[in-house]
Amino acid sequence: MDTAELFGYKNKNVLVTGAFSGMGKAAARLLSELGANVYAVCRRNGRHSELDFPICRILHADLGEKRDLDNLADEIPDNLFAVFFCHGIALNSQGTTYFEGSNAMEVMKVNLLSTEYLISRIINKIEDSGSISIIASSGGYNWKENAENCQELLDQETYEDKLRWCDEHHDLIASAYVFSKECLNFYVTANAFNPMFIDRKIRINCLNPGNTDTGLKSDFGKYTSVTGNEAEGLDMIEEIFIRPWNGYWASPEQMGYPLVCMGSKIFSYMSGQTIFMDYGISNTWLYNPYWF
Repeated sequence: MDTAELFGYKNKNVLVTGAFSGMGKAAARLLSELGANVYAVCRRNGRHSELDFPICRILHADLGEKRDLDNLADEIPDNLFAVFFCHGIALNSQGTTYFEGSNAMEVMKVNLLSTEYLISRIINKIEDSGSISIIASSGGYNWKENAENCQELLDQETYEDKLRWCDEHHDLIASAYVFSKECLNFYVTANAFNPMFIDRKIRINCLNPGNTDTGLKSDFGKYTSVTGNEAEGLDMIEEIFIRPWNGYWASPEQMGYPLVCMGSKIFSYMSGQTIFMDYGISNTWLYNPYWF
């Protein structure tokens, strides 16, 4: 059996959001090399690079706008073998209080609501035994402790109802980046046996990266520092998450490649899983006899 046959992507339609940078770009490149027909979603006016590998088509959308989500859903081809949600934005505050000027609502729309809504719009375009793989974050580690709030939000009937709920819960979405990632973990865990997935054996899984050297690294640095100093913020992050184990920032490939495996035939019996890809750091939050 050759590698392409093992993964099962050859001549298959796949959709990748966030495909023009970071983990999404790494995933899209590997999918292309494995013979997939890659449909790459790109923000209309966002920062992104050029793709140096062949894809089937570029689809433009602002994932924070419901109208763009609807248009994107209409443009997406039928017979999708796999969908990879790799998009996301950072919160422009330290996440302790909600204040005018915070992009918390935009973070909730882009990082969470777009994924949940787009899945509902394109589920009938995904093949039986297909897969949905979502990039969340190790920042969503405490989702179980916050499951009640995650469920309350996701149980709202419509996209607009969910937006209204967010606007009524500023205390929770003050930490919108973390809360959105908690909600993604909850969504995957809670929906593995949702009839719209299990009846057609569509797998849904979530990858939670640790500190990764992507375009968001700069944003995390600026917004971690109370003064907006990127270098200071990155130093704070590294002091907590990197230096204690003499570690390093992961590369986009160290997240994008496992994501491709997750959505492939190799993991055809895995669904409803929230995998933390952080070199075991999250384990130390449970039991840490060697963490200094």
